[in-house]
Amino acid sequence: MKSRNEKRVCVVGMGVMGSGIVQVCTQAGYEVSVVGRSEESLKREQGKLKSSLSRLAEKGLLKQEEAGRIVDAVSANATTSLEEGARGADFVIEAVYEELGLKQEIFRELDRICPEHAVLGSNTSTFPITALAAATKGERAEKVIGVHFMNPVPLMPGVEIIKSLMTSEETVRRTLDFVHSLGKQTVTVKDSPGFVTSRMMCLILNEAVKMRENELASVEDIDKILRLSFNWPLGPFQLLDLIGIEIVVAVLNTIYNETGWERFKPAVLMTQMVRAGWTGRKVGKGFYDYK
Repeated sequence: MKSRNEKRVCVVGMGVMGSGIVQVCTQAGYEVSVVGRSEESLKREQGKLKSSLSRLAEKGLLKQEEAGRIVDAVSANATTSLEEGARGADFVIEAVYEELGLKQEIFRELDRICPEHAVLGSNTSTFPITALAAATKGERAEKVIGVHFMNPVPLMPGVEIIKSLMTSEETVRRTLDFVHSLGKQTVTVKDSPGFVTSRMMCLILNEAVKMRENELASVEDIDKILRLSFNWPLGPFQLLDLIGIEIVVAVLNTIYNETGWERFKPAVLMTQMVRAGWTGRKVGKGFYDYK
């Protein structure tokens, strides 16, 4: 069931997270526009979305007609123009690459483009929401909030809601109503480097890589014992490859630079792998070989 306040949703960025957010919003019955970097990237991500939906349909998790409807809806409302995509939106979710300057520029533009009532959300996993709100003017900062979905978005039920220093209670209420209408469960947290989920998970992932650096055990065995011991669906190295090693390194660096906490300094092996371009599943090689 749709939220009473939000009818039109705009998702900025159609990578792994953006595509998942587009999918769940469309499935919930919202009119969704999506803004991508280029026509080429939009077509590429639409192709991935179509394949993902087809797999869900084959497993009986989604009706084939519904999969087709989602693909058609996304194709009809995809654009490379932020102005075109965000104009008239009631709720915007920014889901671009984790680069603070880029996100701040997008929020400046969204502030100019969007209706006064629009909520501006960010799917950032690490950057302070207050820093994004500060890129807007006047009362708009009250309507800026963190909406951190988990990967893969269609399957993971949890969403982290982050209040900045300026976020109003009305914005929190609207955001909770909207996210709950997607069938998700929420926890609201204060603005802090890495929030709750990224701070905890990246610490675990970083420690796992340090164990491998010290040759405590193999990648496969570390994954195996942690899966078996904690009933995790994926081990830390499998998760690193799924998320993207470069993203985890970026999050760790952000938390480390904000706090100075040594435990968040990225393991050397991860940094080397990013330099080598071995960033995980999407490129065919990370801690595991996918080619």
